[in-house]
Amino acid sequence: MTPLSRPQRAIDGKGRTIRELLAGHKYSIDYYQREYKWHQKQVAELIDDLADKFLESHEEGNERSAVAEYGHYFLGSIIISDKDGQKFIIDGQQRLTTLTLLLIYLHHQLEDVEQKGQIADLVFSQKYGKRSFNLDVQERADCMDALYKGEEHAEANGPESVVNILARYDDIEEFFPEELKGLALPYFVDWLVENVHLVEITAYSDSDAYTIFETMNDRGLSLTPADMLKGYLLANITDTSKRTHASGVWKERIQSLAEIGKDEDADAIKSWLRSQYAESIRERKRGAVPQDFDLVGTEFHRWVRDHEERLGLTASAEFARFIERDFSYYGRWYQRLRLAAETRTSGLECIHYNSQHNFTLQYPVLLAPLKVNDDEAGALRKIRVVATYLDILIHRRIWNWRAIDYSTMQYAMFIIMRDIRDKTAAELATMLRERLDGEAETFASNESFRLHGMNGRQIHRLLARMTDHLETRSGQASRYAEYAQRGRKGYEIEHVWADHAERHSDEFSHPTEFQEYRNRIGGLLLLPKSFNASYGDLPYVDKREHYVGQNLLARSLHERAYDHNPGFIRFIESSGLAFRAHAQFKKADLDTRQKLYQNLAEQIWSTDRLKQEAES
Repeated sequence: MTPLSRPQRAIDGKGRTIRELLAGHKYSIDYYQREYKWHQKQVAELIDDLADKFLESHEEGNERSAVAEYGHYFLGSIIISDKDGQKFIIDGQQRLTTLTLLLIYLHHQLEDVEQKGQIADLVFSQKYGKRSFNLDVQERADCMDALYKGEEHAEANGPESVVNILARYDDIEEFFPEELKGLALPYFVDWLVENVHLVEITAYSDSDAYTIFETMNDRGLSLTPADMLKGYLLANITDTSKRTHASGVWKERIQSLAEIGKDEDADAIKSWLRSQYAESIRERKRGAVPQDFDLVGTEFHRWVRDHEERLGLTASAEFARFIERDFSYYGRWYQRLRLAAETRTSGLECIHYNSQHNFTLQYPVLLAPLKVNDDEAGALRKIRVVATYLDILIHRRIWNWRAIDYSTMQYAMFIIMRDIRDKTAAELATMLRERLDGEAETFASNESFRLHGMNGRQIHRLLARMTDHLETRSGQASRYAEYAQRGRKGYEIEHVWADHAERHSDEFSHPTEFQEYRNRIGGLLLLPKSFNASYGDLPYVDKREHYVGQNLLARSLHERAYDHNPGFIRFIESSGLAFRAHAQFKKADLDTRQKLYQNLAEQIWSTDRLKQEAES
């Protein structure tokens, strides 16, 4: 039968695994489609959801074949317009692009050659010796090719999609859970490609495809969990005037949260309910069932309905109180915390710092000690103490190469959240300091802390904090936002030693030993990208002359930093930190600088800050 005489085909819908969706299939995007726009939040949430579902089933020691019996995960639907056999994505390119980035990342992590080849087949295909990606978008090809080859790709003045793709790949590298690496990684990869499903809806004309898209996204749109919670609560308020007032309070708060971003209303409700009411969390072992913390995260409207008595929802007036007092109070504070996370705010700086590490678990923990009758000053003191605790904990873990991703930290944060409810600021400071003092890992416990392939963004932020602390304590204005910015107009990590092992053969017998030392934090600075490109390859004795015009941490390597700089001298005297110039930078100099940075970190992230915040 010729194509012209083929019967008109109906719209097709078929569930597919990631392997079935991507292996041997190519997808294009029409020119009028929007750019790739996912942000860090969406990528982090996807990785967390995948990790949680996989770990529900996985147990160490399982055979690889056992993955076939692991739980399945539904990733939603994509809508395709099939134009004479060529597939164009109408809806779903954000997920398919992110999945491709995740597959590229996993390809780099795998050691098994056969499994690497299977992943490669999902990313691209080859014909006549030429590679083309299965998600085939011409303007993104060079960028994707560089990521696949592990090469650098300049993002300067690039299309929005390319800039976002590079940033989201960095996010995947940073937030991929430690517990999925090592022995668990091949199992996770098998599970991802065989047990994660999407529904591919295929239409054979653009008009049909867009009709489906509009129907799913406009007409007949399902109620959200927030809508269903609202309906349940209002239905139980019997007084008409009170119901009308509560409805207005709910609408006003939801609209304010929506101004922050998509899904912020649901995130606010989850953070509120977890912070005040969650008493249990699912154990991280096969067969464990979801508990309060988990159920609030997936179906909070049902969880509230099933726990009326615990929440005090015993009469009409209590349902009104739940909206007008409780949701209003915690919703306002959540909004304030989220704004402080986005923009560094005086007194709430630590919330911004924690957010830059994508520590989304901070919101229920910050809300946990708040009570609806706290005055603003008292509530702020509590928030500052808890935010400071998280700031110290996060940076201690980073310094000791410990993961801070959602999956790794959620159990510990649940315990903290549960234990700090209703505490005063002074009680919080005492309790949280005791917890930190009881930790085995501090800044002193890792004397060889260094840059490696997975912690570049973390070290960048850590150096930004150290540089800013040194300058502000020396009487200069804060430039943290400038130092924390990466990319073409931002800052890069500068190695004091250029990448020339032969220049250091008198102290290092092997290039590997040289590289390990070169990457230690004591031999790192933050400098503008343009500086790094111009002077980064010079010997130290030449580079340090150029450091004089840079930030104070870099300038402190030169004698001139100590001339006519009373603010810096006062800081050195008051802090006791052993800053000094280095005419040369040998192994012993790097050791000295490494110890200096360690001591500087101990002062920045001192547990004394907890008491100071409680008394402020």
